[in-house]
Amino acid sequence: MSTILITGATSGLGRYIAFELVRSGHLVLAHGRDPGRTERLVAELRTEGAAEGFVADLASLTQVRDLGAQVAAAHPELDVLINNAGVGSGPRGSGRELSADGHELRLAVDYLAPVELTRALLPVLRTNPPARIVNVGSAGQEPLDFDDPEFTRGYDGFAAYCRAKFALAAHTFTLAEELDGTGVSVNVLHPATFMDTAMVREGGIAPMNSIADGAPGVLALATQDPGTGGYFDGTRPARANAATYDQEVRKRLAAVTDQLLRT
Repeated sequence: MSTILITGATSGLGRYIAFELVRSGHLVLAHGRDPGRTERLVAELRTEGAAEGFVADLASLTQVRDLGAQVAAAHPELDVLINNAGVGSGPRGSGRELSADGHELRLAVDYLAPVELTRALLPVLRTNPPARIVNVGSAGQEPLDFDDPEFTRGYDGFAAYCRAKFALAAHTFTLAEELDGTGVSVNVLHPATFMDTAMVREGGIAPMNSIADGAPGVLALATQDPGTGGYFDGTRPARANAATYDQEVRKRLAAVTDQLLRT
């Protein structure tokens, strides 16, 4: 059985997956932003199996790093990381928002946070092969504007979300190459289109799929051996935005990412 950290586990897809994994006998480390909701979730999970809670606001890189340090210290046996937490496009017509560090919010939570958390936990994951990193992405992908990565011009919430998910996919492929042969696999997936979540409803979008429809792909990547460096549409291998495979794009993304994480 695995020890699995799930970010954004207090609602939506993360919550559903947490219960599925606990019922299967895994130890679930459930991350949430709100202490009360996280505590209540863990109490519910423990009626089904083994679980522990961790609290952090992923809009703060300091809290992301602290989360990584806490998990690594408490669970050196960690072998699966599911980067599930995210911020959607926001209500229609809403303006640009900033993270605690002054970054565009969707880029911060949907991209910078999983990158930083993964970096914090990689030393532990490397010691527990075969280990797995599952990045919950989206079919909605739009190339990042490297001249304006923080989207200060012509801002649109949905486009910001798609840019962050593009970056997450491209980063996944780069990281997979870096980790090749280490026993740590990393993959990214689009779980399902417009699931019935608060994120989707907030954007004024009529849900097309249930949360249950999005779970099989995540569960498969977390518990089976799908290889590494893949993009999946649910459980099916698929192709991400063509530019995510471009080595020059990925090189520029890595440079911008390092710069943003230092500021």
